[in-house]
Amino acid sequence: MIHIKNLTKNYKSNNGSVIALENISLDIKKGAIYGIIGLSGAGKSTLVRCLNMLEVPTSGEIIIDGQNMTKLSGKKLHAARQNIGMIFQHFYLLESRTVFGNIAFPLEIAKWSKEKTNQRVTELLGLVGLEDKANVYPSQLSGGQKQRVGIARALATNPSVLLCDEATSALDPQTTISILELLKEINQKFELTIVLITHEMKVIKEICTDVAVIDQSIITEHGPIEAVFIHPQSKIAKEFISSVFPNELPEDLLKELTAHDDSEIVRIHFLGETASQPVITDLIRQCNVDVNILYGSIDHLRATLFGTLTLEIQGSSENLAVAYNYFKSRNLTVEVIKQCKNF
Repeated sequence: MIHIKNLTKNYKSNNGSVIALENISLDIKKGAIYGIIGLSGAGKSTLVRCLNMLEVPTSGEIIIDGQNMTKLSGKKLHAARQNIGMIFQHFYLLESRTVFGNIAFPLEIAKWSKEKTNQRVTELLGLVGLEDKANVYPSQLSGGQKQRVGIARALATNPSVLLCDEATSALDPQTTISILELLKEINQKFELTIVLITHEMKVIKEICTDVAVIDQSIITEHGPIEAVFIHPQSKIAKEFISSVFPNELPEDLLKELTAHDDSEIVRIHFLGETASQPVITDLIRQCNVDVNILYGSIDHLRATLFGTLTLEIQGSSENLAVAYNYFKSRNLTVEVIKQCKNF
């Protein structure tokens, strides 16, 4: 669906060339909700703006639905952009137009007939839940309602790709959830491919099927959301994940526990049905070990349960080995934080 190949973007400044993106390569499947997360200045907004050529890459290729966007210009680029909707953090609605007029605007540019425009706008007003706001002006809307208008406007020309640049950053938490639910509904109903730029991991975990982590202009890691959450490879990814699943032990506690010769400290990751199973009870019964629960949390990735438990496991080296075999038999991912001195 979307193939990004060796994408680089440089800017010129008074101090020389600034690298905004460096050799980015990603494949985004049709129907995915693909999250791209990074800190401010990491390059994520530049990346999403390159996808529809609002920013022209210095080198590399962007192929969407078989079209190489970097090779298009003029009318061909304009036509290709009609297949790509975009919503923004600050909405960018036309204050002089009503809600109806804002949604109709891209259809007028695309020279749709008045009849088809009216029909399409009416459909979209129903989709985003603003049927009663058609004749209202943006100044009379809440932030969440403004973003719903932005979403409807972005969908007006029936695009196959929707780009979201920090689309929920200006919203309160409750409104953010409602907008994410709307995006998920749109994705499922129309098999729309969504690329979602954010600096908030809680947004990623709510709706994304895949995630790429960008740091200082490069992609540090990417993959299905479950794989990245369970096996984060980069320091920045681990920091983002700990912002929604905090699991670090206090240094003084870790120092105290390190003095225990006959114990190990491990972190277990649960996914799906294993999150609701009596893992600790079975561990104690079957492996003849003592277990001290140090920290635990459970939440979800999209609709899948996801959790972590940090445990101190005490026992002989033989019993600890049996415990690890038990974890393996349950398909649990285990991270060793402190290894037993006698193991």
